[in-house]
Amino acid sequence: MRVIYAVPLLFMLCFCRCAPQGPAPAAATAVPDPLRYRAAIDSITAMLQTGDVALRRGRGPYSYILANLNQVDKSYSHCGLVVVEHGYPFVYHSIGGEDNPDERMRRDSATTFFTPQYNSDIAVARYAFSPAEKKKLITVVHDFYKARPKFDLEFDLATDDKLYCSEFIAKAIDRTMNDTTYIKKTYAYNRWCAGIDALYINGHAHMLAKFKFE
Repeated sequence: MRVIYAVPLLFMLCFCRCAPQGPAPAAATAVPDPLRYRAAIDSITAMLQTGDVALRRGRGPYSYILANLNQVDKSYSHCGLVVVEHGYPFVYHSIGGEDNPDERMRRDSATTFFTPQYNSDIAVARYAFSPAEKKKLITVVHDFYKARPKFDLEFDLATDDKLYCSEFIAKAIDRTMNDTTYIKKTYAYNRWCAGIDALYINGHAHMLAKFKFE
């Protein structure tokens, strides 16, 4: 999906200046045929479990900017949380942009979330949640989804009525573990932030799979 975020310009510039920049986006190339990567997407989808963090990077300049907001690893620009329902993994994620005009939290199939049509990279990170923790996480995720929060254009952790992608996941995991510091937050430019890379660069998770679309 193409994603366009109306992130406050000063906020984005500040964060992009505070850490080393990744490579600039390459010149536009032909959109890959999703059928070409069907086997790879099916393979990753088959390994998904409740509580996995789904990661992706879009192909456009906005995704490049968002990826560079990460403090350590600038590989990914968007993320979602997997919940297996009736035997199939769905990805819950907070997203804005022209393909989600109401800016409400979405529930997409894993295949839709990982489509190569608008993404260059995908990955999955896994937490060692117990069955009881997974059960609680599902309740937390469903409660967030029922509230239909809008995408948080201010990237502010203070409230729950609006959430950005990594904020939603960080809060969902923190509440599941009953620990507001379970996912590390970063303080910069007068606000606390939850970076995408903080969701998998920590002592609780490990990277399960990565794939790059050519």
